[in-house]
Amino acid sequence: MRWRTSLLQYYFLSATCLLITFEAVPIDIDKTKVQNTQPVESAKIEPPDTGLYYDEYLKQVIDVLETDKHFREKLQKADIEEIKSGRLSKELDLVSHHVRTKLDELKRQEVGRLRMLIKAKLDSLQNIGMDHQALLKQFDHLNHLNPDKFESTDLDMLIKAATSDLEHYDKTRHEEFKKYEMMKEHERREYLKTLNEEKRKEEESKFEEMKKKHENHPKVNHPGSKDQLKEVWEETDGLDPNDFDPKTFFKLHDVNNDGFLDEQELEALFTKELEKVYDAQNEEDDMVEMEEERLRMREHVMSETLDQQQLFTEEELKEYEKIIALQEDALKKRADELQKQKEELRYQHDQLEARKQEYHQAIQQMEQKKLQQGTAPSGTTGELKPHI
Repeated sequence: MRWRTSLLQYYFLSATCLLITFEAVPIDIDKTKVQNTQPVESAKIEPPDTGLYYDEYLKQVIDVLETDKHFREKLQKADIEEIKSGRLSKELDLVSHHVRTKLDELKRQEVGRLRMLIKAKLDSLQNIGMDHQALLKQFDHLNHLNPDKFESTDLDMLIKAATSDLEHYDKTRHEEFKKYEMMKEHERREYLKTLNEEKRKEEESKFEEMKKKHENHPKVNHPGSKDQLKEVWEETDGLDPNDFDPKTFFKLHDVNNDGFLDEQELEALFTKELEKVYDAQNEEDDMVEMEEERLRMREHVMSETLDQQQLFTEEELKEYEKIIALQEDALKKRADELQKQKEELRYQHDQLEARKQEYHQAIQQMEQKKLQQGTAPSGTTGELKPHI
């Protein structure tokens, strides 16, 4: 499964939450007390792909905005709703001229890219007469009416489009994961039906034992919570838990010193918590569930681990099993039809082979009869040749 998540959540939403908590400012720390000052392993992780068709444009706009001191300060004070509502977009009017110039250039490049995509699509459809400007209206992540200037409207549209598109993706992904879990349970129950009573009890006992073993893990802290940060402070950084200081923690884990805990640095916090629950070597730990939990952490909505949640109800499972049964019946019916067609084709083939054999036998009998009557087989002209 490829990891996909909202850059808005990382650069805007999650960064905002963490910065509000830490109120990060440059301070001096005694790194002689720190056991591990090397960059975290997660810094090697590639930036996630959101899956959006304007993914690169989104990344570039956010990267440029982060370079403006005024915008960064406003971002630190903004809450999630303020970002989503578009009120933060109005701060774009106060960013530096240098930043605005870069944003203008990015927008022109994006408009050009979209026009090339549209032209390629129209050419393939042999419909060159359509209006490019009209088609640009379909792309709701930028203001197509002003293709040369990046304005507050553009930032507002970009945030709202990404938020809406990624919420839709998250909803779809959650539904797919629920189906995965229901299919697992369905297959488990179907397997139990094939066993005798003694074996069934053994399997049920083994299932409950594995379930308890999976749930018996250290406490999982919500990523970014004070408890989680204190744990990293003590176990990873090797510092005294009584001396925990959010500002120092932030400074220590802001590996690239950009003033944010970005998605790569946050990944270290996610991974630490997931390692408490999942181990690929354990039969009871499902790595698909681990990736789902990682994505939920990234959405900043996880308040409990998956084993503490009821992912589906018994009614939902029964409804899902009805759908599976209907699909299986349809497949069986189609398989039966194909089998009948196969048998019919085989019968027709056998009939043709039998007729072919009869024809060859008749030809041989005719030739043999002619020889017995003292006449030669007919030549290519159809004339009889004398027998010598």
